[in-house]
Amino acid sequence: MKMSNVDEGCEVVDVPVSALLSEERKNRYGSVAWLEDDELASPEELERQVVLQEWGPILSLPVRGNRSGLRPSVDEDGRVDFGAFATVDFERSMPEFDKARYKADKLREELRDALIQLSVIRYRLTKGQLKVLKYLRMGVLGFDAIEDVETRQVGRLYLRALRLQKEIRELRDASWQRRRRELGEVLG
Repeated sequence: MKMSNVDEGCEVVDVPVSALLSEERKNRYGSVAWLEDDELASPEELERQVVLQEWGPILSLPVRGNRSGLRPSVDEDGRVDFGAFATVDFERSMPEFDKARYKADKLREELRDALIQLSVIRYRLTKGQLKVLKYLRMGVLGFDAIEDVETRQVGRLYLRALRLQKEIRELRDASWQRRRRELGEVLG
């Protein structure tokens, strides 16, 4: 086999290829980027890569944080460590269940949904509809006076969001007052 070699200064054609050169073949089984081809990857590592490839976009979605005081021990691979030194007394570490705070959290989720709905339809509202919402909030206008069905539904959603905000505030305040009262009893 001969190869053509053209240099700037000289025109040498048909120079034989060295016998020391050989064509590099790819690994037909595939390879891991950070692992040498002669080393085998563990089945757990291969499974982790497949899961990350298939579920990566879903796993990267943001989630709401958990307000638990319990934090699991995580090893260097990112897995939960269930060793003897990672155990804790569950009853001691978990705070007492607060019904008011739980209800406020659920109402906050409903409020979030209502606010999303309002933000979607906000740009379609006219100045007259916005004025009707203002009068509804002030208590000057009632639902019976609104003739337009769409404006009436938007008004209901708007007043529901306002009512949810008020309930959440009241529940948070009641929970806070109860905690302060309990702390005052403990401290004497």
